[in-house]
Amino acid sequence: MSQSLMSIISGGNSMKFFVTGVGGQLGHDVMNELAKRGHEGVGSDLAAEYSGIADGSAVTKMPYVSMDITDAAAVETVLQEVKPDAVVHCAAWTAVDLAEDDDKVDKVRSINAGGTKNIAEVCKKLDCKMVYLSTDYVFDGQGTKPWDPDCKTYQPLNVYGQTKLEGELAVSETLDKYFIVRIAWVFGVNGKNFIKTMLNVGKTHDTLKVVSDQVGTPTYTYDLARLLVDMIETDKYGYYHVTNEGGYISWYDFTKEIFRQAVELGHTEYSEDRLTVLPVTTAEYGLSKAKRPFNSRLDKSKLVKNGFTPLPTWQDALRRYLKEIGM
Repeated sequence: MSQSLMSIISGGNSMKFFVTGVGGQLGHDVMNELAKRGHEGVGSDLAAEYSGIADGSAVTKMPYVSMDITDAAAVETVLQEVKPDAVVHCAAWTAVDLAEDDDKVDKVRSINAGGTKNIAEVCKKLDCKMVYLSTDYVFDGQGTKPWDPDCKTYQPLNVYGQTKLEGELAVSETLDKYFIVRIAWVFGVNGKNFIKTMLNVGKTHDTLKVVSDQVGTPTYTYDLARLLVDMIETDKYGYYHVTNEGGYISWYDFTKEIFRQAVELGHTEYSEDRLTVLPVTTAEYGLSKAKRPFNSRLDKSKLVKNGFTPLPTWQDALRRYLKEIGM
């Protein structure tokens, strides 16, 4: 497709994006959203070549550069060569429990904080926009009040949250043109997530215990990708909270709805007469090395105030996702 044709398709405002973490759930969907809108996207991850799901979507054919974000010189070289208008930084260490291991902490910090700082430094030199994906884990997860995106009473409960906060600070202290977007309970086609885990364990168990005292809202990366590109097309910089709409739920509520919809799609192995889902407290469940937030409620009202379209409900997102993964 010629550049002029691309400009016509995207309303004459075609931009060049550099996206990290395209081997993961969100990076995959951001690249596909860019292609859909006629923007230029260059994907990146650690692997020598694109290593995500081979689903034939646009990301599998778009330009790709192998880059280690913890290598400042490599980040400088790659970004100076690509010269993007915007960087969407999805790459992160996301294994929350593993991050607590003493021998992993330095590595987690070098990725989530150091890698983010490396990218922000080059974005400053290039005067390009940066989107940094973060998490409600920067807060203490207590109470029931939804977290405001501009709240500064940070108190991470674990190494993952602490290093993501350090990444946020690296961005906000280095740049003016940034979007720090906190998300929660993420799921997408390209990678592991809670829905896939539940569908797998539901096949092999007749009783499941799921925590009912951690409350939040899921985020479908397909829907999130659309909103992120909407944001970058503006200069409404700052902190945002994004999840799907549809109300706050517990992991137990989410599990019940996953199985209910799976049954609706003809998968009777998840029906209530074969599979019992029991609500338990975090304390009763035990097992996790890293502390988890009880309150992951995010206040998303700033999105509407700034003219952005909120995401569809999580129930609707779940329905589309189950079909997308072939249920």
